[in-house]
Amino acid sequence: MRVALISPYALSAYGGVQEQTLAMSRELSRRGHEVLVVAPGGHDQSACDTPATVERFGRVTTLPANGSRAPLTLSPLATRRAWFTVNHFAPDVVHFHEPFAPLIGWGVLRTHHVAAVGTFHRNGDGPALRLTRPLLRRLAGDLDAVAAVSAAAADTIAAACGVTPTVLFNGFEMDRFATTPREREGATLLVTVGRLEERKGVDHAIRAVRAHNARGADPWRLVIVGDGPQRGVLESLAARDERITFAGAASDEEKRAWMRRANALIAPALRGESFGLVLLEGMASETVVVASDITGYREASGGHASLFEPGDDLGLERAIDEAMARETGGRIAAARAHAATWSMASLMDAYEGLYATARERFDADQ
Repeated sequence: MRVALISPYALSAYGGVQEQTLAMSRELSRRGHEVLVVAPGGHDQSACDTPATVERFGRVTTLPANGSRAPLTLSPLATRRAWFTVNHFAPDVVHFHEPFAPLIGWGVLRTHHVAAVGTFHRNGDGPALRLTRPLLRRLAGDLDAVAAVSAAAADTIAAACGVTPTVLFNGFEMDRFATTPREREGATLLVTVGRLEERKGVDHAIRAVRAHNARGADPWRLVIVGDGPQRGVLESLAARDERITFAGAASDEEKRAWMRRANALIAPALRGESFGLVLLEGMASETVVVASDITGYREASGGHASLFEPGDDLGLERAIDEAMARETGGRIAAARAHAATWSMASLMDAYEGLYATARERFDADQ
């Protein structure tokens, strides 16, 4: 089968949609499918970790979206070039991630010359959805099958345009985490991973670590993996504390290495997380996970992460202490087994079924 995967967000920027797109391209390629990945970023010459063909078009612009910044393109020329490239590839299925996000995939979606599958990642309403509902309903009519990465994301898109997605959650490649060497330090190492923006709650991790260390207890070291608009604010909050390190944006390989080195992975987000894939990555890394008790994280944790009230610095500090005190080989193994239920192989089994459904519906409408 020939599958075109379209990401509306630039692949060079860290994000869950981009990671899912590339991971799916690797798994589909392993299964013998021919895969094309299309994304914004016409000037980006960096290599992508996938055997699939990758084509990038248009100048990248970052716009506010759901409490974050979306690296997309608003170039009509990029949209036309993407349409031409996909048509030349002649796919059996086009799989759109966040199909309503402008603008790279709209030309392909509106012409609807081939079976179309859409996956929705966003959790939470906002002006962009409320003000564009008539347009979204028209775009939704060009999708032959629809999935969402969580029940919350499914509710969001159902309210926006009336579609009822199949909930397939996110998937990840378990083996990529297990094969990274385990390198524990002498001191307790805590790691956060993600874009540095207000909703990610990294400031609460900094406060919790500094408060713990100020009490003269066994010191904790915090490594913050990622970059973003709040970095300057967070660096000021850290006040040049030698036990807090800003590692900056990291490659997928570097991220996995930090997770394997950590005594605990901290996910302190305040809101806006449709699904806690990072929690599962921590579990796959055989690392204790501490996370805020928000819907997406609670759903992913399955009782295998220590949860705390979002924004509660003292609660976070206590959850870290308790999680590490309760760490046993059996708990780590159980968490890893739980994470395996979201493997990319299992996810793509489900998507191959959805691709078949989309092709049947598309053919029936012709």
